[in-house]
Order: sequence, then structure tokens, then C-alpha cells
Amino acid sequence: MAALLALLLIAALSALATPSPAPDSPEANAQVTDLLLYEGIIAGLRAGGDYYQVAADALRSGSYPLRPFVTFRLPVHAVVQAALPPIVTLALLYALALGVMAAWWRRLAPALARPPARVAAMLLLAGGMVVFVQSGLIAFPEVWSAQLTALALAVRRPGHWIAALALALIAMLVRETAALFAGLMLLAAWRDGERREAAGWGIALAAFALALVAHAWGVSRVVNPLDPASPGWSGLLGPGFFTRALIDSTAIQLLPTIVAAPLVAFALFGWSAWRDPLAERTLAVLLGYGAAIAIFARADTFYWALMAAPVFLAGLAFAPDALRDLWRALLDRPRVRVQRITQ
Repeated sequence: MAALLALLLIAALSALATPSPAPDSPEANAQVTDLLLYEGIIAGLRAGGDYYQVAADALRSGSYPLRPFVTFRLPVHAVVQAALPPIVTLALLYALALGVMAAWWRRLAPALARPPARVAAMLLLAGGMVVFVQSGLIAFPEVWSAQLTALALAVRRPGHWIAALALALIAMLVRETAALFAGLMLLAAWRDGERREAAGWGIALAAFALALVAHAWGVSRVVNPLDPASPGWSGLLGPGFFTRALIDSTAIQLLPTIVAAPLVAFALFGWSAWRDPLAERTLAVLLGYGAAIAIFARADTFYWALMAAPVFLAGLAFAPDALRDLWRALLDRPRVRVQRITQ
């Protein structure tokens, strides 16, 4: 455990060597420009436009790449949001956030039986969800997809996984990066011997793959060979970039990086210390997104960290007990005594 904590701290503190985007740089403005892109597409749909043509026009006018097809978001989020009155969409966003909080309140009850401890965990959970209740970000697909995966984690129980699977499938159709969550859940179910559940996750991923095929065909109708292509997703920015992106996605952005970065490590350490299948799956998801962002994300796709943000800080609720147990283990290590025997 000591080695794990040391490794997590080193990885997190590497954020100090990861430069932040300058305030006026393209990377710093990426979230704003992407938000304007999504809002423009939704507005075009409300005006009666075809999704793929509207999206292609918006991408071209914003000098975005149009190839490969994954540069287009799947249409589900924009089409549904365009069909609903803004007040209804906002109400659904808040209802989803409350549902996530309520589901995790129940799931944390066995581990945090005392109300003060559970309240503290809820405050930490809220700290990870500050972005997800901002009405100005309602057009961001990650704001919806991340909460759906967080809710899926909480409602999944051994033998009761259909609701989690349905939520995850919706999350994938909203934002493709949720497929990583579903893949990790499949692997966890297979490891635990839950063959029916693993098959269910496999079916969900297959359905998502079919949706991607249909999406690729839709994109092919509006893209031409002269449209710009994406520079790719091989940023290799390392764990420090994931740490910095996660800090910027949660309430700990108010703290100096030298303070916030170790909190990221301690949150992961806390999740690793809770001996429960839910904690194991949560840790796998967090590390999975961390690895994906460290390897594939570019500086202007830092908001991928939103997929890991909702439940991340709640791991700090388990960190004090984990550190106490680690300290006791270090103190209780067997001591070798050397005695001289004289005759």
C-alpha cells in the first residue's frame, strides 16, 4: 500500500511540471468554442435543419476537422435537446444530478454508517459535480454522459445490472467516450464470474457499435475529401495532464496545484482502500479514464476528464482510514533482533 500511495503521489505531482494553457491560447479557449459549436448545432436543429448537414456547416465555420467521422458527435444529445424546451432540459439536468447524489448516498451507507462521515462524502461528491449543475454548460455532451455513468455505477449490484446497462447505453449514445466505462464493466463482470452480466455489457457495446456504423454513414453524406482531418489522438501528455485536467473539472480548482494534486492521489488511494466490489469498479473506471487521457488526449481535449469527475473526490472520504491503516502496518512490521549468545 505504501508503494501504491508513493506511485500515485509521484504521478499526481507531475502536474506541477505540466504547464497550464495560457489564458488566450487555443487550448484555454477550447471549452468555450466547443460549447458555442454545440449550442449552434442545437439552434440549427430547432430551426428545422438536418443534424448532419447542420453539424458539418458548424464544424466548417468554426475551422474544425470533419474527418474521421468521430469528429462529429452522435446526434442523440443534440436532437433530444433541440426537441425539448430549455426549461425542461434544465430541469432534467438538475433531476439527474439529484439522482446521482441520492444513489450514492444509499450505496455509501454500508461503508459510512455514521451520518457525519456520509455527509462529508456527499460534500466531496458535490465538489466533483460543480460543473454538472451549471446551466451554461447544458449543451456539453460530457455533462450528461458523465452523470449517467456515475449513476450506472451506483445502481449496479450483483444480480441487478439491467438498469446500469441501460444508463450506460444512453451515456454512450450521448458521448462515445462512455464506451470505455462499458468495456471496463464488461471486464469486471467477467472477472467476477457474472457471465450473464458480461454478456449484457457485450450486447450493449454491440448495439453502440451498430449506432456508430449508422453514424459513420450519416457523416459520409456531408463530408468531402477536401475537408480537414483531425490531427489525431496521441497527445502522450502523461498523468500530470490528467491530474491538471481533473483539478480544473472539480471544486479543488480553487486550491493551488501544489495542494490540489496530492488530493487527486489521496482520492484514488481512498477508493483503493475500500474493500467493496463497487469501489473496485469505481477505481478501475477512474484509472481507465486517467490512462486514456494521459495517452490519447490533446491539450485542447482536457474536458475529457469530466467523464471521471463526478465521483472522484468522494474517495477522499476513505483516505483518512486508509492512511491510518497504512501507518499502523508500517509501525507493526516485524523487527529483527540480533542477540549474541555467550557460553
